[in-house]
Amino acid sequence: MLKKLAYSAGAIATALSYQAFSTYILFFYVDTLKLPIYLAGVAMLVYGIWNAFNDPLLGFLSDRTRTRWGRRIPYLLGGAVPFGLAFCLLWVPPFEGIEQTGSLLAYFIVMICLFDGLYTMTVLNWAALFPEMYRSLGERAQVNALRQSFGLVGLLLGIALPPLLYSTYGWPSLGLVFGWIISLVVIVAAWGSRERQEYVKDRPLGFWTALKTTARNRSFGTFVTANLFSQYTFTLILATIPFFAKYVLRADPAGVTGILAAAFLVAIPMLFVWKAVAVRIGAKKTMITAMVCLAGALAPLLMISDYGLVVLTAGAIGAALAGFLLSADLLIADVIDEDEVKTGVRREGMYFGLNAFITRFAIGLEAFSMSTVFIASGYNPYVFTQYGEFNNGLRWLIAGLPIIALGLGCGMMLLYPLAGKRLEEMRGELAAVQARKGIV
Repeated sequence: MLKKLAYSAGAIATALSYQAFSTYILFFYVDTLKLPIYLAGVAMLVYGIWNAFNDPLLGFLSDRTRTRWGRRIPYLLGGAVPFGLAFCLLWVPPFEGIEQTGSLLAYFIVMICLFDGLYTMTVLNWAALFPEMYRSLGERAQVNALRQSFGLVGLLLGIALPPLLYSTYGWPSLGLVFGWIISLVVIVAAWGSRERQEYVKDRPLGFWTALKTTARNRSFGTFVTANLFSQYTFTLILATIPFFAKYVLRADPAGVTGILAAAFLVAIPMLFVWKAVAVRIGAKKTMITAMVCLAGALAPLLMISDYGLVVLTAGAIGAALAGFLLSADLLIADVIDEDEVKTGVRREGMYFGLNAFITRFAIGLEAFSMSTVFIASGYNPYVFTQYGEFNNGLRWLIAGLPIIALGLGCGMMLLYPLAGKRLEEMRGELAAVQARKGIV
C-alpha cells in the first residue's frame, strides 16, 4: 500500500504545475505584466503547435526505450529537477509589457515551451505506468481514487495557494516554492513505481505505424474528443475564476482561495463515491453522468453575484468534477488494453502522448475564447471597474461556453464503443494475449 501511495502522490506534481500554469499564467502576464492580450493569444498558439511535436514524439520514444531500469522510470528520475526549475523560471521574467513588450513575449514563448516539454517528459511517463501496474477494474479504481485525491490536493494548492503567495511575497515566490514541491514529489513517485520486464520484450511499432494505428482506434477517437471538450471546460473555468472574482464578485485574492477550496474539498471525498459508481455502472456511464451533473452545477453562475452562493455552487461543481477525474483514466486504460489485443504491443506512451497532444489544444481554445470575449466586451487592464458588457462576457466564459462544451462531450461519449459486452469480450482476449507473454 505504501508503494501505491508513493506512486499516486505523483499526481500532486501533475496537478500543481499544470493548474497553476493554466489558471494564472495569463493573469500574470496580461493583468500584472501588461502583455497585450492578443500577443498572449499568439504565444499560446505557438505553445499549442509545439505540443503537436513533443507529446506524441516523447510518448513514442518512451514506448521504445529499453534500459535495465525500465522504459518509464528513467524519464521520471532524469526530469524531476529540470521540470521544477522550468516552472520556477516562468514566474521571474526580467521584462515588463509596458516598455519591453517584444522581449517579454519572446521570454514567454520560450519558457512555456520549455516548461511544457519537461512536463510531458515526466508526467507522461508517470501516467503511462498506471495501466501497466494495475490491471483489474477494482484495483484501477482504487489506485485512481488515490491518484485523483492527491491530484485534487495539488489542484487546491496550485489554484488556491498562488493568490496568497503572490499577494504577500510576490510572484517569484510562487515559482520557487512550487518548483521545489514538483521536483520532490516526482522523485517520490519514481520510488513508488515498478515496471513489468515482459513488456520490454515487446517488438515496438515504427513511428508512423504507431501513430496511424493509434489515430484510427475508434475507442480512442471518441474518448479523446470528449476529453478535449472536458479539458476545455476545466481550463476555461479555472482561467476565468481570478477575473470573475475580481470584477464580478469584487473579492480579494483570499476570496478566490475560498471559492476554489470549496470545490476541491468537496471533490476529494466524492472521488470514493464515484469509485463505487464506476465499479457498478462502468466508466462510460460514469463519465456521461459526471458531465451532465457538471453542466447543471455551472448553470447558476450565469446569474448569481453573491459570494456565498458562488461558494455553494463551487461545492456542487467539485462534486461533479470528481466523477470525470475518476472515470477518464479508467477509460483510457481500457483503450490501451484493447490496443494490446489488436497489436500485441503495450503502448501506453503513444496513447498518453497523443491524448495529451489533443487535449492540450484546450489551452489554445481557452486563450482564443478569452481573448475574443475580452476584446469584444471592452476589457481594460488599467482600471479596476469594468463595463457591464465585460462582466456578462465573464459569465459566458465561466459557465455558458463550458455548458456547451460539456454537451458536445456527452454526445461523443454516447458513441464510445468499448462498454458492456464488447468490453467483457476484450478483457477475455487480453487475458489470453498476456498469458502468452508470461504475465499472470
